[in-house]
Amino acid sequence: MDTAHRPSEQGSPHRGAQPPPQPRQGGRREQPQQARGRGSELLARVAIAIPLAVLAVGFDDVGGTAWAVLMILIGLACVTELYRMLERWRPVVPIGCAAVIGMCLAARYGNHREVLEAALIAVPVLFLAVALRGQRGGATISIAGTLLGIYWIGFAFSHSILLRQLPDGGGILIDVMLGTFLGDTGAYLGGRLFGHRLLAPAISPHKTVEGLVCGMLVAIVAVYVAGLYQPWLTPSNALGLGLMVAVLAPIGDLFESLIKRDAGTKDAGRLFGAHGGALDRLDAISFTVVAAYYIWVALPHT
Repeated sequence: MDTAHRPSEQGSPHRGAQPPPQPRQGGRREQPQQARGRGSELLARVAIAIPLAVLAVGFDDVGGTAWAVLMILIGLACVTELYRMLERWRPVVPIGCAAVIGMCLAARYGNHREVLEAALIAVPVLFLAVALRGQRGGATISIAGTLLGIYWIGFAFSHSILLRQLPDGGGILIDVMLGTFLGDTGAYLGGRLFGHRLLAPAISPHKTVEGLVCGMLVAIVAVYVAGLYQPWLTPSNALGLGLMVAVLAPIGDLFESLIKRDAGTKDAGRLFGAHGGALDRLDAISFTVVAAYYIWVALPHT
């Protein structure tokens, strides 16, 4: 939790002491820098979230190949950011990108079995690529770093395609995105307003337990309320999806924070300027969308 700025202590009056700072013209005092920073950061989050939400909802409504192409493009942006962070591990970027594309195409024209097959094929292909480039040391780390991108990013975006192709899957995608992003905003505001106890200071020093609880409650309520306007989604199923989002979204957020801390970087990329890259904005949903697919397949629904 951010601490408030403390004013500097004033010593006893003496010759040469500086007069106290005067208000600005018009009698208005400057707002504390921290308060201005919080407000501007929140506005920046909203300014980024709104156009992204409109883009996602529009493509989700169209579905089909358009949605698959969007997922491939965003997936490539995310995996490229990850490999840039892990550059010292020497990941095989072409293989990782090709695997993400292959998994997304397998999802579009097949099912989850074909997605798994595409992910497994990447392992021997990756071995051959590392072997042929004659890498003398660190081959294991190179393979591991590449597979991290394939399995983390590839499974997330291929499963978003699989979920969209299920009956009412487009609506479930909207619910999951709504719960994930509103939950993240709720956690941010809850941490700012009520945060005292740090959640995981070794991973993300600004996240608090209070923020986590607020975010989880917002996620559950958001998905549940959305379900009230979807006659095909029962209240119990909406509650189950909301609970899943509430649990997995913070884990996805912390997962990326751990990788960034290990890589020694603050943001995964600069796609959104000072507010990070695509992976920074989609770390939580990369976990929730995969679980949503299997939950929606398993849940009884009409």
